[in-house]
Amino acid sequence: MSKLAIITGASSGIGKATAEAFAKLGIDLILCGRRIERLEALKETLEKSVNVHILTFDVRNREAVETALNSLPEALKQVDILVNNAGNAHGLGTIQDGEVADWDAMIDGNVKGLLYVSKVVMPWMIARQAGHIINISSIAGKQTYPNGNVYCASKAAVEAISEGMRLDLNPHGIKVTNVAPGAVETEFSLVRFKGDNERSDSVYKGFQPLVAEDIADIIAFAVTRPAHVVMADILVYPTAQASPSVINRK
Repeated sequence: MSKLAIITGASSGIGKATAEAFAKLGIDLILCGRRIERLEALKETLEKSVNVHILTFDVRNREAVETALNSLPEALKQVDILVNNAGNAHGLGTIQDGEVADWDAMIDGNVKGLLYVSKVVMPWMIARQAGHIINISSIAGKQTYPNGNVYCASKAAVEAISEGMRLDLNPHGIKVTNVAPGAVETEFSLVRFKGDNERSDSVYKGFQPLVAEDIADIIAFAVTRPAHVVMADILVYPTAQASPSVINRK
């Protein structure tokens, strides 16, 4: 019997790449996101090899999360893997100049959204005394950098939640993996800089950043370890990066 995974933020970036990596492993998928057209296109591609179900909701909306996930038939609640990938960065500047709307978007998406989804799925795993939760954090959750303030705080919360999950879910045989990427070239910076392509592109100039597939490969490795092995906390840099602010640009 094939495994079943839920992936949030599956319409692009790390979420999409993880869905593709899981499909190669024969893992059935529940793909979640806000952009229905992208999810449908991904489903059309991947359902040639695995079963794919899509759900559209914004993780920041608790009622929408609960309604969508609880609408799944019982067979699709037998979830083996949850990838909490949905999240965002909004703005880059000093905390005194920060926009409250940006703060809300990051805290609601990166922290509360992860909790809302996990709150629904964890009881399903507890009932089966098995499961694996992958939380996508960031180097920003391990080391605060100038002008990162609230984004860094939101990812530090993910780090703490991952550790708390690992402690509390340990008696139920549930694995918890925290993945903290460094510089990954996705739509991340485009969202952070609110569609400013020039500013977004400048983030990745002069060095080879990670790509979404690099992180997906690591997630795929983590979920295929033997039952007695858990990759608990994974920090991933591109070779050119040594810290959030130290990058060897040629």
